[in-house]
Amino acid sequence: MPQIFKIGGYIVYIWSDEGCPTEPVHVHISQGRPSNNATKIWITKNYKCLLAHNNSKIPFHVLNDIIDLIELNAETICQKWQEHFNGIRFYC
Repeated sequence: MPQIFKIGGYIVYIWSDEGCPTEPVHVHISQGRPSNNATKIWITKNYKCLLAHNNSKIPFHVLNDIIDLIELNAETICQKWQEHFNGIRFYC
């Protein structure tokens, strides 16, 4: 699973098994290591974030800071997604 970045004890990453067809571009956030129960953030085509769910129960004041960083790095994240999955589509 490609790690995008780490902030504090949280990692932001792409989960490699995204089904077929591949889901729209998004990242997962979890504390410590990748988890199948991680928080999920959609990235829109204008590089904004939408919270899909907060399954890992990250406190919202922390999650908002992480989302700000994801938006700042959204173009790079989308490039990594496209390289990893050989294509990209957006949730909206």
